Amino acid sequence: MELVRHAYQQVIDHVTRFDQIPAEAVVKQDVLRLGLRFSDAAMNIAAGFKPKDYFIFSFDLIEIKDMQNSEHLRVPEEIRISGGELGLRPTVISVRINPESPYHVDLVDGKITLLCDGTAMAEVEYHPVPPFYHEALASGKPMGEIAPVLEWGYLIYLTAYRMCQYFNKEEQCQFCDINRNFIQQRKAGKVYTGIKDPAEIVEALAHIDRTDDKAKAYTLTGGSVLTNLQGRGEVDFYVRYIEAIEAAFPGRWISKAVVQAFTQEDCQRLKQAGVQIYHPNYEVWGAELFAKICPGKTRVIGFESWINRVVASAAVFGGENVIPNFVGGVELNTVCGFKDVDQAVAHTREGLDWFMRQGVVPRFTTWCPEPLAALGPQPAPPLEYFCKLLIAWRETFRHYGHKVPPGYGEPGPGNAVFSVSAFMDVLDNDV
Repeated sequence: MELVRHAYQQVIDHVTRFDQIPAEAVVKQDVLRLGLRFSDAAMNIAAGFKPKDYFIFSFDLIEIKDMQNSEHLRVPEEIRISGGELGLRPTVISVRINPESPYHVDLVDGKITLLCDGTAMAEVEYHPVPPFYHEALASGKPMGEIAPVLEWGYLIYLTAYRMCQYFNKEEQCQFCDINRNFIQQRKAGKVYTGIKDPAEIVEALAHIDRTDDKAKAYTLTGGSVLTNLQGRGEVDFYVRYIEAIEAAFPGRWISKAVVQAFTQEDCQRLKQAGVQIYHPNYEVWGAELFAKICPGKTRVIGFESWINRVVASAAVFGGENVIPNFVGGVELNTVCGFKDVDQAVAHTREGLDWFMRQGVVPRFTTWCPEPLAALGPQPAPPLEYFCKLLIAWRETFRHYGHKVPPGYGEPGPGNAVFSVSAFMDVLDNDV
C-alpha cells in the first residue's frame, strides 16, 4: 500500500505544512485514522496495564474473528506518546486495532516505542490499571465491564444499553456498529452486559468513589430507545440511572449524558435528575447527508428538528453545557460523501458556525470505518482533511469567543486527555 510505505514522510510533511496547529494534534489524528498494530512483546507488557474494554463500539479496523494474535484481549485502551524527533508533549490516543497500520508499537532498546514505517517517532506509555479494577462486584463481573474508565482515567463511561433499536429496521446510523459489536463480543466469549442494572452501576461507582481520585466525570449513554425497553421509553429509561447515581453520590463527578435530541420538556427531566452536560449528537451536518447517514434519526426526529432541539436545550442546561458531537470524516465516506477535502471541510464548517454563533460548541470524534458498520471498511479520510478540520473548528471557536468546553479536563498539547480526536489538543493551554 502506498499509504503505508509513505506514512512517515506524509505525517512529517503535514506537521510542517500545518504548523498553525500543534504537531501533537497532527500525529494524533494520523494514528486515529490509520489505527495501530502491536508486537507480541508490546502486548505482553500491556498485560500489566489497563486493557481495551470495548466500552460501546468496536473502534477497530478489523473484526475480532480476523485478529490473528488475540489483539482484542491484549492491547491497551489508550497509549500516551511523547518525545521523539518532533519533541512531542504527552499525547493520549485511543487504540484502534489495524494489523495493516504503518503505526507499530514495539520494544526498541528496551523501551515501548511508536514507530511509523519502521522509524521511531515517540516513546509510549500505557495507562496503569486503576486500583478499583481489582475490586469484586457481587455479580462476579469485571469492574471494567460495568464502569470502565477512559481518557487516562478522567472519564467513567457508563453504557447502560449496549444495543440500539434503530437496527431493528436497518435504520441505524451508517457509521455505527453498536449492535454488531455486541454480537461479536459475545461470540468471542467476553462478559458483555446488554442492559446494565442501575444498582450494579452504583455498586461499581462505590468502589471508584472509595479508591479513586483521578476520575472527574462520568458519561451515561447507550443505544436509542424507540419502543418501550423494560417497560420504559427512552427518557424514563436513562433518567433512572442518573437519579440512582446522583442519589448515591450527589455532585461527586461531572455528569454527562449522550442521548437523542429531546424536547425541552424532556431535557428538563434530565436536568432535574442531575445531568450537567448534554450531548445530543448530530453526527453529520446537512439534511441531505444526515438522511443518508442517519436514516432512523431522520424518520423519527428529522435533521431540522434535531439541530433546533440542540440549540433549544441551551435554555435548560446553559449553552456551554450543550456539546453535540459529530463524526469527523464521515462526510468523506465513499458511499455517499464528498470527493473533495475542501468541500467537505467547508460543508462541516457551516455547521460549526451555525451552532457556535448560537452559543453551542460542537466537538468531534474521529470516524473509524469499522467493518461491521453499514458503511463497511474503506480508506480513512486523508490527514489533510483532519488538519483543515481542526483549523476550521478552532477558528470558529475563537471567532465567537467561546470558553473551553467543560467535562473534558485541561486543554492544550501536553494536557488534553480526550483520546478520540485532537479538538482539545489544539486549544491554548491558558484558555
